[in-house]
Amino acid sequence: MTPGRSCPLHYRYAPADLARDDAHVTDCLYVVGGLYGNLRALDAVFDLALSEPHPATIVFNGDFNWFDIDGAGFEAVNSRVLAHVALRGNVETELAHDDEAAGCGCGYPAFVGDAEVERSNRIMSRLRDTARGYPLLQQELAALPMHAAAQVGDVRVAIVHGDCEGLAGWGLSREALATAEQRSRVTDWFAQTKAGVIASSHSCLPILAEFSTPAGTAAVINNGAAGMPNFADTRYGVITRIGLRPAPHKTLYGTKVRGVHVNALPAHYDHARWLGDFLANWPPGSAAHTSYHQRIIHGPAYRIGEAAQMRQAAAQPA
Repeated sequence: MTPGRSCPLHYRYAPADLARDDAHVTDCLYVVGGLYGNLRALDAVFDLALSEPHPATIVFNGDFNWFDIDGAGFEAVNSRVLAHVALRGNVETELAHDDEAAGCGCGYPAFVGDAEVERSNRIMSRLRDTARGYPLLQQELAALPMHAAAQVGDVRVAIVHGDCEGLAGWGLSREALATAEQRSRVTDWFAQTKAGVIASSHSCLPILAEFSTPAGTAAVINNGAAGMPNFADTRYGVITRIGLRPAPHKTLYGTKVRGVHVNALPAHYDHARWLGDFLANWPPGSAAHTSYHQRIIHGPAYRIGEAAQMRQAAAQPA
């Protein structure tokens, strides 16, 4: 199997394992996946949290590293993130050891081209070189859990990086959720995890999907990326907010589960400074520049309406 496409056995867990996680009880939960080393986006997330009338519990659900190959940036990202609740994504998992057999550990599906997979493996190798200079941080990353839970009002939230069966699973991606077979499987995951909301990232594009379950309406919300644009012609990241009260700031889309507000929030970071940070580490011709520069400038070919279109479609029985 090509490195970057495989999903190592130690990435695996059972949906029922998520039901056993002790829940972080909070009135307001932020789930921040795919920060990708963007310190300016991290500033934006903290600014959003400060505007909440009550303290927000911030959970970084993996891949908070990626572009941060400069030592100062790597140290700053990890020291700030690890002061909060954090999960390890495939990036952090691979940074914690020197075995390169899994490449980036992304578990890429077949629709991702070989050239992109190969570039991701090169990015991972370069970032691993940086991480070796910070052995204590590597130890902290290795000790992070693969999943967590929160309790917001009457809603239990299962928090994962990939999906409910694997750290690098793509079962909560927009492509997977478009199939009736996968929606049926996800409905089972709600029962097995005892969750009313499943929050993820990993697949790098956001989605909100509602489900009809025996316990009532449930929702999957995938925030895509906090550290990169998620929609065409935009320059902000996206995070997930789950709260007892409506958000005090503009939301992109959302739903309610048992009276709890589930929303996607834009994280408006300083684009000019972030672009400067990125180019200093990844100039033209580098692996990350080839894979990501156009997205950072123009966003992906994806619209906000596409992220929210499964609110009704997925709520119908398959």
